[in-house]
Amino acid sequence: MPTGVHLRAARRRPTVLLALTVPFLLVGASLAGCTSEEPPTEPPEPAGGSPTPARADGARDDLAALAAAAQDRHLTAQYTLTTEDGSTRTITVTNANDGSWRVDVPGWALGGTVDVSLVSTAEGLFQCALPSATRPEPAGCVRLGDPDDTIPRRLDPRVQHPFTDWLDVLTDRQAPLAVSVSRPLPGATGTCYSVESTSASLNPPLDVGIYCYEADGTPTAVRTALGTLRLAGPPAAAPATVQLAGPVTEGEPVDVAAPTPGESSTDPSPTP
Repeated sequence: MPTGVHLRAARRRPTVLLALTVPFLLVGASLAGCTSEEPPTEPPEPAGGSPTPARADGARDDLAALAAAAQDRHLTAQYTLTTEDGSTRTITVTNANDGSWRVDVPGWALGGTVDVSLVSTAEGLFQCALPSATRPEPAGCVRLGDPDDTIPRRLDPRVQHPFTDWLDVLTDRQAPLAVSVSRPLPGATGTCYSVESTSASLNPPLDVGIYCYEADGTPTAVRTALGTLRLAGPPAAAPATVQLAGPVTEGEPVDVAAPTPGESSTDPSPTP
C-alpha cells in the first residue's frame, strides 16, 4: 500500500507543476508586451506634396552655384557649334570685366551669307554685320534696344543665351526647372547637368538640354535644340570692355532669312 500511494503522488506532480508554470508564463508575456517599444512612425510629409529627392535638390544647388560663378567669369573664348545636320562653325564669346559682352556668329544672317555680332554695353544692345567672303563691305552696327531688351526671334541667333540671360535663370531657385547630374557630353570637361522645364508655358525661360561647367564657372559645353556648343580651347583673358565691330548707323538689322528674289536685303553698313 505505501508503494501505491507513492506512485499516485508521483503521477499528480506534473499536473501541479504545469498549473504553477502557466500563470508565470502569462505574466511574463504581459510584461514583455508592456515594455516593448512601439514601431517607429513615418515622418510627416511636408505640405505641398511629396518631398524633392535629396540628390536632385543637391544638383539644383550645385548648378546654381556654377552658373553664379559663370556670371563672374570674365573671358574671351571660342566655341565650336555643331548643328543637327553636322555643320560646324566657330563662335567667339567675350565677357568683359565691366559686364559688357559680345558674341560673334559666322554665317548666320541672310540665309547663312552674313556674319553677325551681338553686343551689349551700357549704351544698349546692338547687332553688327561683319565683313566676310560673301560680304566685303565694312562692318556696321544697329541699336536694337536697351541692354536687357529681348531680341526679336528673327534677329536672334540664340547662341549668346547660355552665356548671358540663361545664367540668370539657372541661378534662380524659383524658376520652373528640374535639374539632375548628367553623363558628360563628348569632349566636355567639368560637370554636366540635365535641365528640364517643369512648366507648360509656350515660352520656357531657357532651352532644355545639357549644361556643363568647370569648377571656376567656365562653360565647357551646352547641348540644346540649337545644337552642341563645345569649348574649343583654353579661354583667354577678358578685355576691360567690348568694342562694337563698326560705327552705329540708322540702317536696319540683318534678318536670319535669305531675301526672296527681287527683294533687296537690309544692311547696316555705314553710308559712304
